[in-house]
Amino acid sequence: MINQLVAKIRKTNAPIVVGLDPMMNYIPKEICSKVFAEMGETLEAAAEAAWQFNKGIIDATFDLIPAIKPQIAMYEQFGLEGLKVFQKTCAYAKEKGLVVIGDIKRGDIGSTSAAYAEAHLGKVQIGNKRYSVFNEDFATVNPYFGTDGVQPFLDVCKEEKKGLFILVKTSNPSSGEFQDKLVDGKPLYELVGEQVAKWGEAHMGETYSYIGAVVGATYPEMGKVLRKLMPKTYILVPGYGAQGGKAQDLVHYFHKDGLGAIVNSSRGIIAAYKNEKYALFGEEHYADAARQAVIDMITDINEALSK
Repeated sequence: MINQLVAKIRKTNAPIVVGLDPMMNYIPKEICSKVFAEMGETLEAAAEAAWQFNKGIIDATFDLIPAIKPQIAMYEQFGLEGLKVFQKTCAYAKEKGLVVIGDIKRGDIGSTSAAYAEAHLGKVQIGNKRYSVFNEDFATVNPYFGTDGVQPFLDVCKEEKKGLFILVKTSNPSSGEFQDKLVDGKPLYELVGEQVAKWGEAHMGETYSYIGAVVGATYPEMGKVLRKLMPKTYILVPGYGAQGGKAQDLVHYFHKDGLGAIVNSSRGIIAAYKNEKYALFGEEHYADAARQAVIDMITDINEALSK
């Protein structure tokens, strides 16, 4: 799957991924009002509004981008109907030729970790049949449990030729409370990065491992160090735009050929119509605003990489 992701990044010249995080306050009032009028102010209606919102974003951007990244918490908040929309969103994105990175941040051990891996990346056995459930191409994983927690995901990835992005240095302000602590003279995030690189050695694609890493855009100097520690690891970079990450700060996450990293933007794209820069589009044209935000992000990052 890493080969497919790299090929799509090359084809689109867009090292970006759109985060589909359909918070209710991002969804235009027109969509919500229409759905609520038909279904009432219910969880089912909220999930339907999220689906309509997602579909609009995907339809407006799929030809520009290589991948989407739905954050499962934004769907779980609407209960079972929300999870159905998560599944539906993943399937629709794949129909449109997009790679799907399931932002699930799972982490556990043994059979529990295996069940997570089967649900999101593999197949679950029901009698004599096997079923794909959410069927993402990649999933994000929390490595806090160590190899016991990650190995079931590695096993499923090897069988299904899917991939992971393992949390190494996250973009949130308090990440340093644990991740920056020194262990044997090194910050913990470096030790995790080294381990991710080792896990990846046994799971190689043509050039890159299909075991990737999450490294936040908000810590560019740490990203520079981790790029050197993980030369064959693809890096998923959250934190661009709304969280403060700038394109010029991200150049060291990439190799000289412009590959090696994929940068995420969520609300900066899906809620672009709320940004003064794109206000002329209006709420009713939220998807067109998202498309323009994607074009601007691609230009921003590629210009930074070309300098």
